[in-house]
Amino acid sequence: MKSISASLRLCVLIVLSVYGAVAQIPAPKDVIGFTPGDDRKLASWASIVDYFKKLDAASDRVMFEEIGKTTMGAPFVYVTISSPENLRQLEKYRGINDKLADPRLIRSNDLAAKKLIAQGKTIVLITCGIHSTEVGSTLSSMLIAHQLALAPHADVKKILDNTIILLVPSLNPDGVDIVKNWYDKTLGTPFEGTEPPELYHKYVGHDNNRDWYAFTQVETQLTVDKIHNVWHPQIVHDIHQQGRNGSRLFLPPYMQPVEPNVPKQIVEGYTELGNYMATKMRGLGYQGITTNSTYDAWTPARAYSHYHGGVRILSETASARLASPVNIKFENLAAGSDDGYDPKKESPNFGPVWKGGEWKLRNITDTMTTAAFSLLHHASDNREKWLSRFYEIGKEAVRPRKEGELRSIVIDEAFPSRSNIENVLKRAGVEFMSHDPYLGSPIEIRMDQPYAAFAKAITLPQSYPDLLDASGHPIAPYDVTAHSYALLQGVNFRTFTTEFAPPPKVDPTTLGFGPPPVSSSRCKMDLVFGTYKSNQASMDEGWTRWLLERESFIAQGVYERFCKKVHRSISKNDILSSDKINDLRTIIFPDQSPNQILNGYAKGSMPDEYTGGVGKEGVENLKKFVENGGTLVFLNRSTEFAIEQFNLPIRDVTKGLTRKDFYIPGSILRTELATNHPIAKGMLQQSIAWFENSPVFEVGTQAASLLTDAEKQASSLRSDVRVIARYPTDPKNILLSGWALGAEKIAGKAALVEVTIGKGKIILFGFRPQYRGQSLATFPLLFNAISQ
Repeated sequence: MKSISASLRLCVLIVLSVYGAVAQIPAPKDVIGFTPGDDRKLASWASIVDYFKKLDAASDRVMFEEIGKTTMGAPFVYVTISSPENLRQLEKYRGINDKLADPRLIRSNDLAAKKLIAQGKTIVLITCGIHSTEVGSTLSSMLIAHQLALAPHADVKKILDNTIILLVPSLNPDGVDIVKNWYDKTLGTPFEGTEPPELYHKYVGHDNNRDWYAFTQVETQLTVDKIHNVWHPQIVHDIHQQGRNGSRLFLPPYMQPVEPNVPKQIVEGYTELGNYMATKMRGLGYQGITTNSTYDAWTPARAYSHYHGGVRILSETASARLASPVNIKFENLAAGSDDGYDPKKESPNFGPVWKGGEWKLRNITDTMTTAAFSLLHHASDNREKWLSRFYEIGKEAVRPRKEGELRSIVIDEAFPSRSNIENVLKRAGVEFMSHDPYLGSPIEIRMDQPYAAFAKAITLPQSYPDLLDASGHPIAPYDVTAHSYALLQGVNFRTFTTEFAPPPKVDPTTLGFGPPPVSSSRCKMDLVFGTYKSNQASMDEGWTRWLLERESFIAQGVYERFCKKVHRSISKNDILSSDKINDLRTIIFPDQSPNQILNGYAKGSMPDEYTGGVGKEGVENLKKFVENGGTLVFLNRSTEFAIEQFNLPIRDVTKGLTRKDFYIPGSILRTELATNHPIAKGMLQQSIAWFENSPVFEVGTQAASLLTDAEKQASSLRSDVRVIARYPTDPKNILLSGWALGAEKIAGKAALVEVTIGKGKIILFGFRPQYRGQSLATFPLLFNAISQ
């Protein structure tokens, strides 16, 4: 009896001990005031950070760390979650992973690798909230962390024992508050659930998830420098939301094509894991799940890990209206024509069919949390397989190259691109050597190193496959088709299948576009200019603002005659009150549809102060601005606004063409410059254009013949139309990187033109010269246009 009594007391003490520990673990509701997933409730970033700090203090399974500040000065944080034993030995496990990531450290010895694999842990990075209107994932991060810190179950213990989880609650903390503040402001009004009338990242909005090879934004840099490159995760679970009327959940595998530098083991890994998650969730009763649809694995812009040994498991859960529920009728379910499934029909890559009905934030957080745990179970149960696959990727990358294989890429660099290329390569862990210290000396990137695939992907041109449907129409890529950073930067590159022997000297003035000449004259005046900022937020406006706030990007000599440069954002109200723009020399209109510029949000779709565009009154003020000597610069689609509203004798030759006849989705094209024009000052004759939903211009008598008599009369003030850049006359020479169907339609046509009106000028860029902060090759064209 005594032994039974003693055993019973011991059991009671253990239960009380566990209960006491559990009772001290804070639930999200204890800190943020509600349970994540509750209708119409969003948390501030400060309260989310506070929750993770309190979780760290209460749990020996969680470690909180602030690793920097965001663009707007908020704390950028992540937590490490694992067993207490693992957390005490993090340096050991980081060292093991370093050796598996770079097998040269163990001389690619399989026996040594096997011993490391036996000890190592699967490293899983979970990233949330990069797109801040996709509110579910940041809320779900608290639910995932709470369950891992709290649950006493054996399956959770196994996850904690076999994995080290790096959880980023938001890759865009500034956006958490931008969206919450707007949602709270409109809650209970007709505008509840609308998106904010501003970018949810200060500069780049949705494009913050297109920055994983150029590394332009602070948040990208922090994540790469202090998480990816420190831990080299085998699995990255990137949690997103998609439209509300399609599938309830997307999981890999991805649609074709796969970028050719992605290792086959990565494709095998995301296919296996994605299919496992989908099967697991269907077994738990989740409906409307699709795989192998909508999203591709073509670009490093969204998948840094694919070139660093780790699979990216993108999940896309259907959205509500931010935190407000929606009701979706079955007959309204639909997917895009290129998405590869029908949400109303079961198919090999979709099912079971969701019948429609109410869809709430709770559905979103439940789906995300369940998907994350299914991923963690697989990572835990297959620990040795994940680590072995990781090692095999590294071993293949570092092996000596055989005769005839690519041995090295050599970049012949010139000012001002050198530091940009080198910084990107360094940040991505790519090794390179410069054979001479002088400016313009080539740098060599050898292929027998861990991350050579990344260097190949961002350096060499892309050749996107001609993917056509049964009727011969091109199947649209998920995003763009080109990502050759070297071309965007305007540098030359060469490939070698033999050992590279550097030349005795390289003349930097013959490389890339070359630096504009430096003037020795003193500055004579100030330059005051503005960029139009619509209430219908434009990412291109954000990128333009980001670029113009960074003097380091401005090519030497462009602004030499200006003592002071003052840039400001210009609203529709500024244009409607013409006195607000009279002090400006130039106004830039970024890439945006003509309707958004002219009309803006329709009445009743947003609060009144955010509706409307520049309107006819604003157009008249802009006409006066130009006629009195001002310069208007229009980028990409905004050129259509200028052509229509100013009745310019210019025609977009792509207008009206079907996708079957003409299709160039996000590609790099060759242009030929009129280098005697001030806008092409200091540049070489050969240049590039980033072409994406872009116009192509026909000017002169052929274009003028298409104008009505009234338009011809309105055009009488034009004294000069000059072509500054055009596409080659031979269609075969137009495409440099990406995909171009029907290139003959634009052969010999204009890409950049200048129209003189009265004392001023209108400059039309039929491309984006500041594309995503990357196209340094065409920055001088923009800077010269501003300073005309």
